[in-house]
Amino acid sequence: MTKPRTDGAAVLDAARAFIARFCALPSEHAYDAVTTWAAHAHIIDAFDSTPRLAFLSPEPGSGKTRALEVLELLTPNPMLAVNATPAALFRSVANRQTRPTILFDEIDTVFGPKAKDNEELRGLFNAGHRRSGVAYRCVGDGGGQTVVAFPAYAALAVAGLGALPDTILTRAVVIRMRRRAPGEHVEPFRERIAGPSGRKLATALHDWTTACGDVLNDTWPDMPEGITDRPADVWEPLIAIADAAGGAWPERTRAACVALVGQSAERSPSLGVRLLADLRDIFGTAPTMHTDDLLAALHGLDSAPWGDLKGQPLDARGLARLLSRYEYDDPQTGQPRPVESRKVTINSRSLQGYRAEHLADAWARYLPRVPASPELAELAEFPQVTAPSTNSGPAG
Repeated sequence: MTKPRTDGAAVLDAARAFIARFCALPSEHAYDAVTTWAAHAHIIDAFDSTPRLAFLSPEPGSGKTRALEVLELLTPNPMLAVNATPAALFRSVANRQTRPTILFDEIDTVFGPKAKDNEELRGLFNAGHRRSGVAYRCVGDGGGQTVVAFPAYAALAVAGLGALPDTILTRAVVIRMRRRAPGEHVEPFRERIAGPSGRKLATALHDWTTACGDVLNDTWPDMPEGITDRPADVWEPLIAIADAAGGAWPERTRAACVALVGQSAERSPSLGVRLLADLRDIFGTAPTMHTDDLLAALHGLDSAPWGDLKGQPLDARGLARLLSRYEYDDPQTGQPRPVESRKVTINSRSLQGYRAEHLADAWARYLPRVPASPELAELAEFPQVTAPSTNSGPAG
């Protein structure tokens, strides 16, 4: 393969500097991630997936909208929206000639706790993560309706307060925005002033990524150690862009990948994973525990949600419902069974409770570390899993 004539590292450096003029992102890693994301948007058909980019903050005035405004200048066919109907988005994305880069502000009004569920948009955003993704809609009137598969693949950046549904977060590079500190300064953003130079950079990004088309189509980048499965899907296009650019970009983007994936894993575990982690700590080396004792311990945890879930503490029924999602292999039949309460005897008291050995498989599969206790590790027979250092093919 011939190396593209354009200096990709210089193009990315210029785009990064442009973003830094107007945006106070929370880390150097965030600047690298946003820059490579803007570049990848120009050639998403070279990849099997396109990561969502999510600017989230706990409070307004944290620079989320400004980040989308800057990306509007750097990305192809930008569609900056605060409110858009599903029908408008479906038809815009389906047109491959003018397929937009969707920049959706105030996404919390769509998916936030005070908003009604919007399954059509959520379905479009989720399906559009994969190049093969389509969204099905009924088209026509009355009895003449037909089902049409609309192509859903499109680059998407969102901004909003709070959190997003797990189905979107797990497909996203998440940038946790915050208000600028007194010592942090950025230039005032005026589109009529910044627009010409921003659009010139967009043209440079488009020309360079297009010149890299053969390289990007034929390359599976080596992923950082421990980055597999869905995080690898998310970051593969950005690391491929960085490798094509060369210079310091391959090393910096891999460092950004490790840092931002780690932050997302620490900050946004699902309710079920949080429960598994807390139960593992509560069990310690105990082989069994009564349900009442588990609930008392859960309610007593500082900064845990179990004492107030939608206004009520977690009860035995709720605990059973959450744990029934996970399974263990029944030693008698060899078949998987859901984790469920059963009679356990502790100090001559026989009450409903749970066994550590039934939770061991879920602890091993869904939690980042096995317990340090050798006694519990032996009881549970935790598998020792070592993440591969590279990922040379499509992520699963």
